[in-house]
This record gives sequence, structure tokens and C-alpha cells, in this order.
Amino acid sequence: MTPRFFNTAGPCKPDLHYILPPAARLPEVLSIVDQQSYFVLHAPRQVGKTTALQGLAQQLTKEGRFTGVLVSMEVGAPFSDDPGAAELAILSQWRGTAERWLPLALRPPPWPEAPAGQRIGMALQEWARHCNGQGKPLVVFLDEADSLQDQTLVALLRQVRAGYSNRPELFPQSLALIGMRDVRDYKVKAGGSDRLNSSSPFNIKVASLTLRNFTTAETTELLTQHTRATGQVFESAALARIFELTQGQPWLVNALGREIVEHLLPDRSQPIKTTHVEQARENLIQRMDTHLDSLAERLREDRVKRIIEPMLAGETLGDIPDDDLRYVVDLGLCKNGAGLAIANPIYQEVIPRVLARTTQHSIRLPKPTWLDDKGRMVAEKLLAAFLDFWRENGEALLKSAPYHEVAPHLVLMAFLHRVVNGGGTIQREYAIGTRRMDLCVRHGELVLGIELKVWHSKQPDPLKDGLRQLDEYLAGLGQNTGWLVIFDRRPRRPSLARRLGVKTSTSPGGRHIQVIRA
Repeated sequence: MTPRFFNTAGPCKPDLHYILPPAARLPEVLSIVDQQSYFVLHAPRQVGKTTALQGLAQQLTKEGRFTGVLVSMEVGAPFSDDPGAAELAILSQWRGTAERWLPLALRPPPWPEAPAGQRIGMALQEWARHCNGQGKPLVVFLDEADSLQDQTLVALLRQVRAGYSNRPELFPQSLALIGMRDVRDYKVKAGGSDRLNSSSPFNIKVASLTLRNFTTAETTELLTQHTRATGQVFESAALARIFELTQGQPWLVNALGREIVEHLLPDRSQPIKTTHVEQARENLIQRMDTHLDSLAERLREDRVKRIIEPMLAGETLGDIPDDDLRYVVDLGLCKNGAGLAIANPIYQEVIPRVLARTTQHSIRLPKPTWLDDKGRMVAEKLLAAFLDFWRENGEALLKSAPYHEVAPHLVLMAFLHRVVNGGGTIQREYAIGTRRMDLCVRHGELVLGIELKVWHSKQPDPLKDGLRQLDEYLAGLGQNTGWLVIFDRRPRRPSLARRLGVKTSTSPGGRHIQVIRA
């Protein structure tokens, strides 16, 4: 039997990869096809869009009622202002796809002669006519539809809309646009905007669907396919931790599985424990594989920054356009539940690390004075080193942070990453409306809980709230001491020389807190 693997690159192949039944995550699509309707499927990269729709297309063809095919639009992307050239590239790609996936009788006839800007519509018309002659109406899923832009994009949408009323005899019975964005966010230079901002000219859709993450049961099923194939067991706690860290995000589930079974624990006789899951998580974050790196690139966009920046600071969102809120959810960066939140703990860790990366590269630290003669980190020595660092470099580095409102947080995190330097970990907790960020530094036996607060203009000193909130955080960590760092960002604050310092205070729960004012 050919071994199978966890897939982290491109569509899954059932004979090569562990995979879940594709139709289970999109149960409404079969009904939409039966209704002769058109729809949009949008979801973040690498959640299984292509795999699911490819599987559904094959299922439709195999059942014998339809000609189902998934074709790509991506080869037309370089020709955003030349619809004719884009159409020729796309149609050439389609023919190759049809030859690979469809039986001879259902492949398209020779593409008809047509002027630029009408070739896609005419091709779909003749292909639909041919398939109807075989008694199997054409169903087409247009993958990477949002890779097209400007004139080429508008030309495609208008051709599809023009042919819609001729379905199913002379146009596809059902058709889907598949991409990362809903159709309103497709890129087009028009009316002073870089987006369509409405579903027109694709107002024929009956639904905009998204592809949900794996459930707990589906995550377990995917991972235990490896157990059935190899005998290597995931302990129940490890399975639960993988779901907790990923929230079922398909690429993350596969990436953790792959990292564990191929790199950390290739010995199939050894069971997979939570310690392996934690190490795999850290490896993925440090390596910033393509999926995480491409997600992080979105943080540069203004409409993303308007949401992520106050989340990091624990502030409320304020007046944010609904389109922007939908956008961060569509990207998979955030999720809606009791309130808007980062989609999963791994993304929650990646986002501030990425934002602090440039600052981190700017920091050069002296001899590690925060270690004792046995290489163990000492909290008191670390505190002294931080005060020296902030006195000499802290405020100067604030300008290097890409998010102004959380610049102090990012500089402190950059410092801590330089200090930890692969010998430990830093975990972060933050959320809308909490007015705080919590950090946990782990290095050897040291567990250091830190709370970051910002003192803004026209607000009271956050000391009292900070002590109470840090008390709760330290209780969860099982620690009796910690740091409360208060960054004074008031316009008329005292000079750094006057305000930088440390005082010991007692929390409401009787814990000893080092209050650092910076």
C-alpha cells in the first residue's frame, strides 16, 4: 500500500494524502447545482477550497447526471488590461484540465472563433451545448477567480452574466467563482476605488459561501488516519491540543501533523504527546512557513491594521466599516463569536511576532547579564537588563514599530525575543476591550508573567486595574510574582529619566508585583 502524508502544499490527492470527504464541508453546493444556480465560494488560502470543489466536480461526473469540472483562472492574471490575451491563456489551460479529468465524450469541442472580450462566454456556450447533447449538463467551478483584475475581471463577469439566462442548454447549469475574497472585494480600478464594492456585475449569485474549518471530530479523524495507516498513536491530550491551537484550520492541522510525524517523531513506535505538539507549534511559528508568512503580509494593509492594532492594545474597535470587519474574517485572520477575536492561538502568536520582527533585528544586546553562572535566567537580572535597554534604546526604537498605538508593546517583545533567543518561549494573550496584553516568558525553570498597560491622555493611572488584572493572570499561571509594565503615552508625561523606574507593590490577591513605569 502506498504511504500517505499530511499535505501542506496544493490540493490534496486521495491516494497520496490524508483527506476528509470533500462534500461534507459544503453540503449546500449539491442543492445549488440542482437549482441551476450560480454562487461564490470565498475562504482563506489553504483551507481546502480547491480540494473540496475538485472532489465535488469529480463526484458530479462520476454519478452520471452532470459534467463537473474545476478549472483555473490564474493564468489570466498577468493580463489585467488585455482581456483577449487573458482569455487565450485561460482557454488553453482549460483544455488541458478537461483532458486530465473528463472522459473523452465530455471534453469541450474546439473553441469557437470569437472577438476579444467574448471568448470565455462563447467557449462556455459551446461546451454546455456539447454536454447537453450527451445528457449531462455542464457544471463549472472557476478557481482563483479573484486573481483576475481590472478590465479582464470585468470582462469575465459580464460574459458570465450575459450567458446566465441561457442555462442549462447553452450555458453551464451551475457556476461558481472561487477565491479568497467575496466578489465585492475583487480588485478593479473603478470609481476611485480598488474594489468592486458590490456584487455587480455578478448579481446573479444566489449565495456567497465560505468553507468552514474542521470540527473537533473531523480534526481527530484526519489525524487518526495516520494512526490507522502506520500504527503511530496520537494521545488523546495531543489530539485535543492540536484542535485547541488550530481551531480546525486545515493547513495548521496538517502542518502540525506533518512536523510531528516527519521531523520530531519519525519513529512510528513512539506515541505522540502534547510536548511534541508544543514543539511543532513553536517550530512552525519560528520558521514562518509560506502560509503563515502570506497571512502576515496582510497586516500591512490599512483595513487590516485598523482592526488588529486596537485588538493588540486591548482597546475597542470604534467606527470600523462593516466591509473591513468582513474582510478580516474572510481572510481567516479573525473569527466572530462572542466578539471579534483572532482566529486561533497560533495566529494570535504569529501576529505580534511578525510586527516586532523589524524592531527585533535592530536590537543588539550586550553580554547576557540576565543569566546566572549556570545559564539560568534570573528575573531580577532580566529586569535590570530591561531597564538599561529601555533607558538607552527603548524610545528611539518606537519609530521602527509598524503599529504606532502598540509600539511600546512591540519593542518590549522584540527585546524579550532577543533575550530568550531560542532557549525559551514567549506566549501572548490579548483581546478587544481588555485594555491589556499579557505575556508569559518561560526559560528553563523560570515562568514570568508580565502585563502591559498604556497610560493614555485623559485617563486615570492604570495601576489599580493593572494589579487586579495581573493577579488573575498570575493565578492562571500558578505564580506568586510578576511584572506590571505601564507605558506612559500622555503628551505631557515626565521625561524618561524621571519616570523610568521600579516599585514593588502588592496585588489584591497578595502577590508581589514589580511595577515598571516606562
